[in-house]
Amino acid sequence: MYKVEIFNNGDYSFKVKSKDYEFLVDIKDKGISPPDTLLAGLGSCIGVYIRKYIEGAKLELNKFSVQVQAEFSKIPPISFRQINVAIDLGVNKLDEHRREALLRFIKNCPVHNTLKNNPDINVKII
Repeated sequence: MYKVEIFNNGDYSFKVKSKDYEFLVDIKDKGISPPDTLLAGLGSCIGVYIRKYIEGAKLELNKFSVQVQAEFSKIPPISFRQINVAIDLGVNKLDEHRREALLRFIKNCPVHNTLKNNPDINVKII
C-alpha cells in the first residue's frame, strides 16, 4: 500500500512525508504546488516505464526528459481536462516500431492508469 502524510505548517505550505523522504508543497512559491506535484508524479512514473522498456528491450538510452503540461479548465469544476506529455529521447533514436511499442508500454504506468480510470476518492474527518 502507498501512503503519504501531509502536515500543514500553519499557512499555505505543507510538509509531505513519504517513507523516509520529505518535501514541501506550497502555493506561495516556497515549494512545488499541488497541481505540479500531480503532474510530476505522472511524468516520473512515465519516466520509470521508459527506463523499464529500454532495459527490457536491451537498448541503449542515456538521458531523456519528460515534459508534462496541463491547464485548468475555465468552467467548474476546476480540473485538468487534458494533460499533455512530451518525451524527449535526446540523441537516442528509436525506429517507428520501437517508438510505437514504447508508447504502448508506458501506458502501463499506474499513475497514468489511475488518472485514466477516474478513481473514487473517499475523504473523511477523523
